[in-house]
Amino acid sequence: MLEREYWVYIMASTTGTLYIGMTNDLLRRVDEHKAGRVPGFTARYKVNKLVYCESTDDVHAAIAREKQLKGWVRRKKLALVWQENPGFRDLSLDWTEAGDPSPDAG
Repeated sequence: MLEREYWVYIMASTTGTLYIGMTNDLLRRVDEHKAGRVPGFTARYKVNKLVYCESTDDVHAAIAREKQLKGWVRRKKLALVWQENPGFRDLSLDWTEAGDPSPDAG
């Protein structure tokens, strides 16, 4: 059976607004955020910079982690991002031409 990969991710705006989401296709989803094709919150606040992501092969674990992160206070969310991405860089800029969304790609 083909193993699926699920991503929990944090997007940020230039003004520091954060958005937490979950997807089974990080490349497509980040592209949608960047292009403003995700209606509502992320389009309204121009949340289009991938600053954190983690993956799992368990969809239930991904959903639980997304809910957990959404329940955290802002300070704790920022600490998580800064721990993994101290420069708050847009991680999607590191992806290879093949579109590899792994944090080590690039």
